[in-house]
Amino acid sequence: MRQLFGIVFILCPLISIAQQGMIKGRVYDNISNDAIPFANVVVEGSQKGGTTDSAGNYQITGLKPGLYNLEVSYVGYKTEKVYEVQVTEAKPTVVNIGMEENVEALDEVEVKASPFNKTSESPVSLRTIGSNEIQRSPGSNRDISRVIQSFAGVSSTAAFRNDIIIRGGSPSENSFYLDGIEVPNINHFATQGASGGPTGMINVDFIKSVDFHAGAFPANRGGALSSIMEFDQKRGRQDRIGGTLTVGASEVGLTLEGPIGDRITFMLSARRSYLQFLFQVIELPFLPTYNDFQLRSQIDLGEDDELVVMGLGAIDNLELNTKENDTEVNKYILANIPENDQWSYTIGARYKHFWEKSYFTLVASRNHLKNLITKYEDNDENNPDKLLLDYESDEIENKLRAEHTIRKKGYKFNYGLKYEYATYTNSTFNKVVIDNGILESTYNTELNLNQGAVFGQVSRPFLENRLTLSLGLRSDVNDYSDDMSNPLKQMSPRFSFSYAILPELNFNANAGIYYQLPPYTAMGFQNNQGEFVNKQNDLTYINNKQLVAGFDYNTSFNTQFSIEGFWKQYDNYPFLLKDSISLANEGGNFGVIGAEPVNSSSKGRAYGVEFMAQQKLYKGFYGILAYTYVRSEFTDGTGDYQTSSWDNKHLVSITAGKKFNKNWEIGVKWRLRGGEPYTPYNVEKSSLARNWQVKSEGIPDYSRLNEKRAEVFHQLDLRVDKKFFFDEWSLNLYLDIQNAYINETAGQPYLTVQRDENGDPVIDPDSDPQNPRYKMKRLENVNGNIVPSVGVVVEI
Repeated sequence: MRQLFGIVFILCPLISIAQQGMIKGRVYDNISNDAIPFANVVVEGSQKGGTTDSAGNYQITGLKPGLYNLEVSYVGYKTEKVYEVQVTEAKPTVVNIGMEENVEALDEVEVKASPFNKTSESPVSLRTIGSNEIQRSPGSNRDISRVIQSFAGVSSTAAFRNDIIIRGGSPSENSFYLDGIEVPNINHFATQGASGGPTGMINVDFIKSVDFHAGAFPANRGGALSSIMEFDQKRGRQDRIGGTLTVGASEVGLTLEGPIGDRITFMLSARRSYLQFLFQVIELPFLPTYNDFQLRSQIDLGEDDELVVMGLGAIDNLELNTKENDTEVNKYILANIPENDQWSYTIGARYKHFWEKSYFTLVASRNHLKNLITKYEDNDENNPDKLLLDYESDEIENKLRAEHTIRKKGYKFNYGLKYEYATYTNSTFNKVVIDNGILESTYNTELNLNQGAVFGQVSRPFLENRLTLSLGLRSDVNDYSDDMSNPLKQMSPRFSFSYAILPELNFNANAGIYYQLPPYTAMGFQNNQGEFVNKQNDLTYINNKQLVAGFDYNTSFNTQFSIEGFWKQYDNYPFLLKDSISLANEGGNFGVIGAEPVNSSSKGRAYGVEFMAQQKLYKGFYGILAYTYVRSEFTDGTGDYQTSSWDNKHLVSITAGKKFNKNWEIGVKWRLRGGEPYTPYNVEKSSLARNWQVKSEGIPDYSRLNEKRAEVFHQLDLRVDKKFFFDEWSLNLYLDIQNAYINETAGQPYLTVQRDENGDPVIDPDSDPQNPRYKMKRLENVNGNIVPSVGVVVEI
């Protein structure tokens, strides 16, 4: 590590002080796509800038490599700000800027927009993250799911997981869109039935910005109860072929981009992990390998027509390293973790046609998840009698969505419809622990589902833009059951309100009712007789009523202070009949959730308050201070509310950074998360030899659901970046340190068996010989290693 940074200092004097870069692009109306001529484009804090030509094009030259903020203004439009535009000598930086017409202002009035993104549909609970904010985030490893943990209302699970916990909701309540194309999951080794995994599969080199909604969802987006992430991807280079090579903490990746003729651009990437080699060296009992591939192509069909084609795929493999069985913890892990092969892809296309005051969008896509999981007792694959789990499942969705957006007489209308055809198949053999023994569950299922939705939303500003109102309505249906096929059962209204008390101070609110389909694993579950058990149990859509309100205060130096309160009421949540708990408590571990008997009897509630202060880049400084108080509860088998698995109570995050001369940058992030609730083990049930041979881990005592709490988690992450800019290429070296002060956090202890000198479980001599038990003990479960990593990013 010292040698690497020694090289940095040696290279410093070799960098030319005369380097210059360029920003260019197009300024256009974000509804009609018409060019906006004579708009002013200024580099914040400098005298540099330019004016767009008759085609809306602009160009700013003579810029030193680094980060800049742009401000764009034009009479009759709201002023727009674009933050942290990276300028290099390797290529021109292209920034195309859409502007929103100000329908309430007089022609000669120039209207200032907030430097923080806000829409009429989502005036609250919306944050926008730029590409540079993702790349430089300390401890995040260029992964968006970890970056948003700096925001208010966002929690997480174990340090090695990417589960997104928003305002007390479960990890299965989030949805994701790339260029308007829905992607079911953005993580490797995805938990089927939820949305988490250990590491992200989206290449940050493709990302232009991300809109993160923690509430106030627009009507044209469904299937989410906690959050929606909208990824706006970059267009590939239009001048020549270029590329980016990235060597990070756990992977190596290559991105290529460039033009194909005058009207087509492309971006293509492939990444492969080398974690399996690192895990072998440090003698871990499992070896993960992941690969991902990403594609984006934009085709200009004419002045008023564009086509975007995208693809995202992953191939994941988890093998057991059975040689590493010399420690008690490794023995425990080897005994209960299965082997897993998984692959997935999403391919899609988005077509847009623009008219004078409107545009039409047509989106078609297909996604497929293949999941194979196997586990043998004692990992003895040569003995078929020791098979515990053989799971093979496919989830396939084909989607079509059409929508029309119109601006007319001050109103903005959006309406459309959606159709999906889904196929879920599952072939399962599974030994399951039940109260009076072991059940061998065997079934083969195929579920075919037609789904549809209609939606519409109207928005308008009033009182010279001081007041903005938005009203939306959506309904989702499918042919699973009579209830689900009735559009009146899933009517989803929403209303947003924003009022400017002062030019800098706003009161914002939203109320809405949202619906989400239960996981296919639950809908397609069959018993040994081949019956769709949960269909007979009247499984239906999950319902969530939300109310959120708050204030935001914006300053002239790119700072925003905001406070929001929220209330979420859940109904019809799937309830696990065997364990008598809500499915809302599941989803934070590997594997599959929901593939068992359930009904829709669970209820839940989550509520709290958030405070956040965010400093966008200003004179080299940036930062976020966020605090959340949140409570989350779901009903148990008696109908009483119990603490949920996501009830952290207190969430604190502090992120700050400074850019220095000669392209040095230092960032720091500190997080605190209240103790996670957990359910104690049923030692008596776990110790039964027949049960242990199947589970090889503690069986929770759900009569004491989430009765205990783990220790409070806190961690400090640091990051140092140094960038070099050359005539045809650039180099970024970084050092990232996770858990810099080596804080150790104790989680729920592992429950395992006592073993003799041969490694065999010790039978309790006082137990019934006809139903023997093992002697049990607990193992410490402590996380707290420091994780330093060095990364290299070369852009050509």
